[in-house]
Amino acid sequence: MATVDLNSDLGEGFGAWRMGDDAAMYPLVSSANLACGFHAGDASTMLAGARLALEHGVTIGAHPSYRDLAGFGRRAMDIDPHELHAEVLYQVAALRGLAATVGAEVRYLKPHGALYPRISGTGAAAEGQADAVARAAAECGLPILGLPGSAIEGIAADHGVRFIAEGFADRAYLADGTLAPRSIPGALIEDPDEVTDRALTMVLDGEVDTLDGDRIGVQIASLCVHGDTPGAVELARGIRAALEEHGVEVRAFA
Repeated sequence: MATVDLNSDLGEGFGAWRMGDDAAMYPLVSSANLACGFHAGDASTMLAGARLALEHGVTIGAHPSYRDLAGFGRRAMDIDPHELHAEVLYQVAALRGLAATVGAEVRYLKPHGALYPRISGTGAAAEGQADAVARAAAECGLPILGLPGSAIEGIAADHGVRFIAEGFADRAYLADGTLAPRSIPGALIEDPDEVTDRALTMVLDGEVDTLDGDRIGVQIASLCVHGDTPGAVELARGIRAALEEHGVEVRAFA
């Protein structure tokens, strides 16, 4: 039977501010990328997320970002690689410590927001950022989720880090296999039928339609639906039902 992981970015509130419907998402996903405090999340949300994950048998991943609470981690930043390395370690350690108090474990790492495409890109600056993240993952003994064929995949291999190729059901792709920037019209896909069709095409056919109308190959082991996408619960429910109807088992990779 074919299998795929279904992950979502969760725990992205902090203080009095709440983002998405985490309680409804946990029964639908197999992995939860929990915000670690730098773009969202705080001690309370991390602890609550760990408890919910344990309750629903969902695998926990650390979701570190640039230190950008005001910008939700989606603003590009030039951070010294040594500082970035330390800050990723810091975020993972915070989540690990809180999760351990309820008997849960952090099993993988998925960078958030602007950090994710940055370490997927090319050039010395991007590679320096990718190396910082990969070194942190290696030192924590965690696999990394990322775009297949991107720079971080090769750099992770250099550090002996397992790489998990990830696809996005609710985001548009460019012809080079990267995600369309959120500033581009059509970058975020909210129609439930379209999102479900894209998920099935990626998982069953290993392909995805790009924003310019082409179709490219994309081999993935994990599929993401963002917790802050409008109608995220409906999207995740539709994806999971469609996958199971087509004989695909939704199961965590870690």
